[in-house]
Amino acid sequence: MAAADVAPQFGAELKDSFKPVNNWVSNGISWVDEIHQFYRERSVIEKEYASKLTALCKKYYDRKSKKISPLSVGDTPTLTPGSLESASLTTWTTQLNAVESHAAERDKFASELVVQVADPLKQAATQYEEIRKCHVEYYGKLEKEREAAYGDLKKAKGKYDGACQEVESRRKKMESAFDHGKTKAQTAYQQQILEMNNYKNLYLISINVTNKLKEKFYHEYVPEVIDGLQNLNETRVAKMNVMWSLAAQLEKASLSNSTEHIANLLVEIPRNNPRLDSLMFLQHNVTQSQEPANLAFEPSPVWHDEATIVIDEAAKVFLRNVLSKSKAQIHELRVESDRKKREVEGSKKVRENIQHGKDNRNELDVVRSMFYIQESLHEVDRKWVTAEVETATIMAVAGDLSLGAQNHNFRSQTFKIPTNCDLCGERIWGLSAKGYDCRDCGYTCHSKCQMKVPPECPGEQTKEEKKKLKALRQEQAGAMPAVDIGTPAASAAAPSLTRQNTMNSLSSGYAASTARSVSNIATQPTPEIPAEEPPAPVAQTKPAAAATKRNRVLAPPPTAYMTAPPPSDSGMGSRSKEPRGKMLYAYQATGSDEVSVEDGDEVVILQPDDGSGWLRVRSGANEGLVPAAYVEAAPTPSPVPSASPSMPERPGSTYSNSSASLAGSAAPKRVGPAVAPRRGAKKLQYVEALYEYEARSDMEWNMAEGDRFVLINRDSGDGWADVERGGVTKSVPANYIQEV
Repeated sequence: MAAADVAPQFGAELKDSFKPVNNWVSNGISWVDEIHQFYRERSVIEKEYASKLTALCKKYYDRKSKKISPLSVGDTPTLTPGSLESASLTTWTTQLNAVESHAAERDKFASELVVQVADPLKQAATQYEEIRKCHVEYYGKLEKEREAAYGDLKKAKGKYDGACQEVESRRKKMESAFDHGKTKAQTAYQQQILEMNNYKNLYLISINVTNKLKEKFYHEYVPEVIDGLQNLNETRVAKMNVMWSLAAQLEKASLSNSTEHIANLLVEIPRNNPRLDSLMFLQHNVTQSQEPANLAFEPSPVWHDEATIVIDEAAKVFLRNVLSKSKAQIHELRVESDRKKREVEGSKKVRENIQHGKDNRNELDVVRSMFYIQESLHEVDRKWVTAEVETATIMAVAGDLSLGAQNHNFRSQTFKIPTNCDLCGERIWGLSAKGYDCRDCGYTCHSKCQMKVPPECPGEQTKEEKKKLKALRQEQAGAMPAVDIGTPAASAAAPSLTRQNTMNSLSSGYAASTARSVSNIATQPTPEIPAEEPPAPVAQTKPAAAATKRNRVLAPPPTAYMTAPPPSDSGMGSRSKEPRGKMLYAYQATGSDEVSVEDGDEVVILQPDDGSGWLRVRSGANEGLVPAAYVEAAPTPSPVPSASPSMPERPGSTYSNSSASLAGSAAPKRVGPAVAPRRGAKKLQYVEALYEYEARSDMEWNMAEGDRFVLINRDSGDGWADVERGGVTKSVPANYIQEV
């Protein structure tokens, strides 16, 4: 048998192997109950003399042989032990041999066996099982804590994705807004980008916090519980040793003529060191622990970004407030954590004294109390880890932003009269604690704006000074500068507000805004109409925005300058009937299946847009795909009359990508809208309906002869093909279509 000089430690060696350790300990506790049953049955059989006692020993020999592997090395060992038995099983074998050798028992010995051995074993088994269940319940709570941390990270990710989606929505609204609402839309867009950056920072911080909590779970919390199970199993073995020794002493007193056998039994039992079973189980169950990989930043599908914390001036304000809050909590949480740890250590010492017979308190009550204290310790540790990780993360990328900060003395406030936020300028609504105000300078803000308020409190102010500061802050909140992302100058001035890697996202806002501009000016008598100045709001005025408002210059509708197509040559034949179009923007091919065209080129439309945002055209001798939003389809030649001789020539375009007024300045180069993804830049395969077909469910298409679809999946063996039209995929009979 292997030596037990070095105490095995399950938590350090097995780590995240709670379930096999728990099953092994459970088998040992169940075995205690079997030993208890053995002594009870033996007490009955002792009255019937040696014959039945011999049969009983044989019965338990058979039971032991079936449980050699589970009791020695567990249910699923990584190394098969062969015929090797654990130290406890070896001792148990000696016990059965002694009983079989001493088949003559008396009534007195049987009664003492029940009272002094069987009943205590039953009580011990019940108590050990309750303690084991406490470990299982506590492990379940640890798993819930881990899942809660993952859930918090998922919520942070969801908030960041939602903020990114809102930025995209605000961007589209800004691009489609007219001049009178352009400034407001730009301000909302800028504010939403700042909000998105804050959510991104919180998401990145949450990743670090979750990774740290995960590390504590796998390297501290779970190993500690596994060590508790190891201790429970060793305590059980020690208890069984006591009971076996007691049974042996009773048998020795009752059978004085069997002194030699009983003496041998007394020698064997103390050799069963509780650590031997643990050492054997450890040697046959060591596996390579696979810890989950650290979590990483996942960019939003609608806002492609990098895993870097934003440290522009607006973000630093938010980070400075987070840093100040976290630094203020670290010392307090460290002191609280040390106090909780001392309480846990004290509970462990009490439990050790109970196990060594130095304390008469109930071990189950002590274990429950210890786990309760550890739960509160983990709660403090999580807050402490969060504060330290937040502090370290922010200081690593931006330095100690809290130096020199003059934090506001905020208090939660319910405003009974109309009050505006000094940061965003909006009204603070709500009936219960929906905002904050500074006790010193009177700064008011929304609850959502508190962490974005710059820590620049001027200190305690008089009532008149607070009024002056209030007016100044409201004026600054109302005059927040707008950002125009459509001009190079604006992009250079505000690099943090520029979208990155968004050419793969479908942006239909450009085409929609262009179409809406044309439809609106079609009813106007002149190309240039001054816009009326909107009335200023009653509660808030924005002088900066009103002062920079400029009239919008728009070109007349294209239909006013459209001329009849030239008469077709006799040699053109059917080509004159082909649909044609004109390029609204220049396009540079990025793939072998695309074609490069210039602004204003006439093209022949070979395949119309099927909902993918692309169409196939011929420009001169070249054919290929171009974005549908870049092409203006020409009307049918026959119904279009010749241009009126009195109609003026079409003036030069004043189109601007930002839709801002360009009066008094040269028109910039026209830039096309964002390009829709081309289904992985793969050439589309079209099919045509050969016969008419009526759909029998919502999963099928109605077809008329000659209808065209995009082929998604040819017949897969069931007689049906998957086709797409208008971005929707349904099924049609495979033999009803042909490729074109």
